[in-house]
Amino acid sequence: MINTKQNLTLKLKIWRQKNSHSKGQFEIYKLSDVSTDSSFLEMLDMLNANLIDQNQEPIAFDHDCREGICGMCSLYINGRTHGPDTGVATCQLHMRMFHDGQTIVIEPFRSTAFPVIKDLIVDRSSFDRIMAAGGFISVNTSGNTLDANSILVDKEDADKAMDAAACISCGACVACCPNGAAMLFIGAKVSHLALLPQGRVEAKRRVLNMVKAMDDEGFGNCSVIGACEVECPKHISLDNIARLNREYMSAWLDKQS
Repeated sequence: MINTKQNLTLKLKIWRQKNSHSKGQFEIYKLSDVSTDSSFLEMLDMLNANLIDQNQEPIAFDHDCREGICGMCSLYINGRTHGPDTGVATCQLHMRMFHDGQTIVIEPFRSTAFPVIKDLIVDRSSFDRIMAAGGFISVNTSGNTLDANSILVDKEDADKAMDAAACISCGACVACCPNGAAMLFIGAKVSHLALLPQGRVEAKRRVLNMVKAMDDEGFGNCSVIGACEVECPKHISLDNIARLNREYMSAWLDKQS
């Protein structure tokens, strides 16, 4: 329910941790005069400004574009990835979704494959290594490429590819999964290339390499609980996991023959 009150007084229970080797703990902060028109990250900026004024160390959190595109603003808020709203990243979450006097628990994403760097920042470079293993196409980009319009793509396939490509690699799917699985992320990355003719050339090698990289990084197995689809800020469908499984089985059987 959206709060129409203009200013909030909040109790913030925030995870503080010096680095991945130190023991972390929750610390309590009180913040007042928080506008309901401000974003969640602006609220954290406000808190950090107060901490700096008091000669205290500010809270480390990740952010970049603040437009719901880069996926860096990944936080676990009151037991949900990206907070209580749906279809938005943390940077698009507004304080009108909270109530005056409410306690807000803020944590980093919890996953073995996402070790804490400091406070609310986690290391998600495992996603980068998975992408480097196969999340690309090898094409000639020298300027001699064929006109894209000369390669016909079925409208339904193009729409599905665009939906899968909406993934911003934030890691919400991993954070909300009891097994810490990255199948929705990899399913989206495999799908948006596998559905297009430019991606079919390397499809079998791609899916085998990316799944192997996923296992090597320590992500868990998918048990089709479905929390990933619900919590995904871009509503990436579970259909992409099904497509990933089909692509992997086809590639694996081809490899065995």
